[in-house]
Amino acid sequence: MALTSLLGPRERTLGTTVRLIYVHGAWVWTALMGFAAAGMTGLAGLMVRRPGWLRWAWAWGLSGTFFWITYLPLSLWAMQAAWNGLFLEEPRWRLGFDFAIIALLLQIALVLFGRPAWAAAAHVGFAASLFWRLSQTEQVMHPPSPIASSVSAAIRFYFGLLLLLCVLALWQLTRWFAARLPQGE
Repeated sequence: MALTSLLGPRERTLGTTVRLIYVHGAWVWTALMGFAAAGMTGLAGLMVRRPGWLRWAWAWGLSGTFFWITYLPLSLWAMQAAWNGLFLEEPRWRLGFDFAIIALLLQIALVLFGRPAWAAAAHVGFAASLFWRLSQTEQVMHPPSPIASSVSAAIRFYFGLLLLLCVLALWQLTRWFAARLPQGE
């Protein structure tokens, strides 16, 4: 991912600074995919009562939390590089920060309790609340989807490649967590 991020296409307005923004975007989307997978797998696991699915939901949630928390420093770096300063009252930044604290505390509590069914239910609720809040959060300085609206095929392809690499890292981390979590309900 690091090497790929250094080879990304320049952008007319931001120049090579946009490479950092590509990484930031791919990292956030990866975290969101982890949370979505945790919520969907958790819901399915609760419905069919399969302990393996409950454990995987928990693992997806842990991986999503890792990517979500680590996206925050990337976000600060991207803000500084693109906006020449930190705008910590930007609604998307505040939401990300608030949900990082909630996710971290949630994961600590779930590890202490050690119950995959509780973890699955918690991840269903967390994912639903995160996606709902994202849909309701105002975008002040944060553009809606600059990659998707880009006319450059090179930028869209590059971002897709970077996102694929991040998702592969998410998958590896999720597998690692799943192998180490409690087996029971």
